[in-house]
Amino acid sequence: MFKDRVLFIDGEALIIDKPAGLPVDRPRDRSESLEDLLEQLTFGFERLPVPVHRLDRDTSGCLLLARNPKAMKRFGQAFEAGQVTKRYVAILDGVPETESGEIDLPLGKVSTIEEGWRMTHDPKGKSARTRWKRMEVHDGRALVAFYPETGRTHQIRVHALEGIGIPIVGDPVYGRRGPALMLHAQSITVPRPGKPDVHGDAPLPARFHHIGFGRPAHG
Repeated sequence: MFKDRVLFIDGEALIIDKPAGLPVDRPRDRSESLEDLLEQLTFGFERLPVPVHRLDRDTSGCLLLARNPKAMKRFGQAFEAGQVTKRYVAILDGVPETESGEIDLPLGKVSTIEEGWRMTHDPKGKSARTRWKRMEVHDGRALVAFYPETGRTHQIRVHALEGIGIPIVGDPVYGRRGPALMLHAQSITVPRPGKPDVHGDAPLPARFHHIGFGRPAHG
């Protein structure tokens, strides 16, 4: 399943192009998750790789895994220090008025019995910052690149809605439910002192092409 989705591999790191619909952690209903498939990602090592960060179930794209405990610690420190560069792309359900901008909206979790939990702007919440740039416009929608400077839960999804004022197409929580969430982790770069950067680029998925953006690629 993953041989054609490996974007980077060496003795310390593995970057895969995670398909949309596959959760990283095992969900409550015990359905299949990345945890169940890690044996496919050993590539000659006895130890299973470990995800360094998380992507939402319905977000596709670059996911970094560490191949040994020392690498896991170093990569974790790089994330905490803000040294990891990430680029996401999303299709917004509308067109931003400006070509680019910066969003600085702290986020906190709210929960209700009726709607469950979600993240929202909270002045007392955790700091969340995202830069963005409009890339393409087609049929009343826009392809936007997002560069998160922090890594909060649902950060890009909330910043699209509450920072730009336009939700991501297909977002079941912050927008209008659709056949698929149009959010993709396109690239990730992790610096390593004395070694080449760990870097991966994930091609734009077919679901983006199907509604008029980019070129076709796998899932």
